[in-house]
Amino acid sequence: MKTGLTILLFLALLFNVNGQHENSMKQEVIDFVEDNFDDLTTLSDKIWSYEEEAFQETRSAAALKEFAKKNGFKITENVGGMPTAFTAEYGSGSPVIGILGEFDALPGLSQKTVPHKDPLNEGAPGHGCGHNLFGVASLGAATAIKNLIEAGELSGTIRFYGTPAEEKYFGKLWMIREGAFEDVDVVLDWHPSGETKTEVQKGLALVDFMVEYYGQAAHASGDPWNGRSASDALELYTTGINYFREHVEPTVRIHYHIQDAGKVVNVVPDYSRIWTRVRDTRREGMEAVWKHMEDIAKGAALMTKTDYKITLISGVHEILVNRTGSEAMQKNMEYLGAIEYTEEEQNFAKGIQEATGKEQVGIESKIEPLEETLEHPRGGSTDVGDVSWVAPVVRMRATTAPKGTPWHSWAVVACGGMSIGHKGMAYAAKTLGMTAIDLFEQPELIKKIKEEFKEKKGDYEYKGIVPDGPPPVGN
Repeated sequence: MKTGLTILLFLALLFNVNGQHENSMKQEVIDFVEDNFDDLTTLSDKIWSYEEEAFQETRSAAALKEFAKKNGFKITENVGGMPTAFTAEYGSGSPVIGILGEFDALPGLSQKTVPHKDPLNEGAPGHGCGHNLFGVASLGAATAIKNLIEAGELSGTIRFYGTPAEEKYFGKLWMIREGAFEDVDVVLDWHPSGETKTEVQKGLALVDFMVEYYGQAAHASGDPWNGRSASDALELYTTGINYFREHVEPTVRIHYHIQDAGKVVNVVPDYSRIWTRVRDTRREGMEAVWKHMEDIAKGAALMTKTDYKITLISGVHEILVNRTGSEAMQKNMEYLGAIEYTEEEQNFAKGIQEATGKEQVGIESKIEPLEETLEHPRGGSTDVGDVSWVAPVVRMRATTAPKGTPWHSWAVVACGGMSIGHKGMAYAAKTLGMTAIDLFEQPELIKKIKEEFKEKKGDYEYKGIVPDGPPPVGN
């Protein structure tokens, strides 16, 4: 009996008699997202249909800026020298709370909203990472907070960061270099996922660089001895990489994409080019492998008597996880509860799983508990990592596709353009907005988040892995 009364008391504290959140401003965030769900969905679907890749997100950025302008934000464009990078800000003074948004697509993934592979526009890009949902949810949360500042219920500054080219060149690096995050107190972030949870894993550090070989063209049959093959150099380089794979730590990942290895079979190629990527859970480990890869590139040039050139494209840090902020975010997710799905949505999810060779279990309606932060996690890389070394970042994931769905695939595109993705988008907007309220209302929480940030960063002086000069917006 006593246990039952304790539970009832807890519920009474959590909800008022109308089932409203005890914090009226958090309830306003929830209501805003629900009342504006159709408008947010329409905006997300527009960006989904635009299918714009890195630095080409002209219409996507314009749509987000138009929404922000209509809602009273001050827009700063061309941040970091990137035409599709911008900030949307409202308010003044401290605290300054940032929310990140992305909106670039991936090449070759165009897909209809059906649970089997069926391109919408053959060969065109598609949102295989759900970024059409990402930017909209974040801007929706920022707008809910803007309304509270405008009404005098909160004081401070809310800032939405429209960040381009996350999938390829890592646009946040140039925004950081310009100082776009210097005055922000805490940054909130989310990502579409097959799970709903706070994100407390650090991901992988990464570097991208281009290797080019220059040889001498010749007739491949008549006088090949007069040629020096840039294609041979490239092949020897990749052979060296693949023999090297056995001798790296299990946490290391090495990728490459051959972009040019000659044009025709009867000419000894005088030029070749290969994009190379190295990752590791530790920045130091990544850098050690990177330097050895440069030696392999040099060795291939020596063996073929070719010249070579290595050009840094960009690179990212692993994420500096902030568990203090994550604990606050977790409470808001637990208040909201799990996303619920209709029978039609479950059938769609099972269709996706069938088409991608996964067990047909449908989509999970579950909030994961706060995890332990692993020293060597699996997963990908993001330029959010670099932001996390200049300001504290608090992150989450929201379900926008069935668990087990291959990411960066047509299946994610299909889910991101229909109700499964839309529900995850709305959930993220609510969680981000509610967590922002905690930050505005609780100076002590910001202080603790900053203390953890400072302690974990230690004496490391952040330096972005980015080449001198302007971002490669024309590439």
